[in-house]
Amino acid sequence: MSLNTEEKERYQRQILLKEIGNEGQEKLKNSSCLVIGAGGLGSPVCFYLAAVGIGHIGVMDGDRLEPSNLNRQIIHKTKDLGELKAASAREKMLDLNPNIKVTAYCEFLTYENADEILKDYDFVVDATDNFKAKFLINEVCVRNNKAFVYAGISNFKGQLMTVLPHKSPCLKCIFTDEALSEENNAVERKATIGAIVGVIASLESLEAIKYLLGIGELLTGKMLIVDGLSMNIRKVTMPERNEHCESCGA
Repeated sequence: MSLNTEEKERYQRQILLKEIGNEGQEKLKNSSCLVIGAGGLGSPVCFYLAAVGIGHIGVMDGDRLEPSNLNRQIIHKTKDLGELKAASAREKMLDLNPNIKVTAYCEFLTYENADEILKDYDFVVDATDNFKAKFLINEVCVRNNKAFVYAGISNFKGQLMTVLPHKSPCLKCIFTDEALSEENNAVERKATIGAIVGVIASLESLEAIKYLLGIGELLTGKMLIVDGLSMNIRKVTMPERNEHCESCGA
């Protein structure tokens, strides 16, 4: 589908970018992305993907909004307390951009529902807050050959990496059981501040946009690590894809 007059006006600032242009904007309009999690990471991701004009966005979350969510889950409002996060996010995304399609999945991702849901999307954003969910996303995306971006937050720090199944290392290639246990404990403490979550979520959004447009250099095989206290930003090369990986190995 081509752009209509209103869309050309709405997206004119990004259409001016030589890496996007009219052709790239039409590509975004005809693309789809699934955001798994409508909380701290998912809130900015949903806003930015809606704003950039991705034609179909799915948002998936089985949780309801609680008061302690509001310091970082900026897509939701106080009046939304008790509401399903996926439905709340969909409403705000369509308020921002009524030209797109948003599908709300008011449920959690499982091995049973993953294949049916993932088939409708070109790219997946991990916006979950625990490693059990992240490894599930890794497993089902590898199984369905869907590229995805992973992100994690702990205190004032955050990190992200993009996975192209069978081409770049997946999460199981990188995280050992011991590292998983330590990282999961840090995540489960749930101590964080909204600003660092927003930084990492913005970078996740950018990875999704770059992938859908086929531009720039993706964070494949590289982990970007941001320390909000020291303002130290590092890009660390990860180990090669493990040919014997239980998830993505041959």
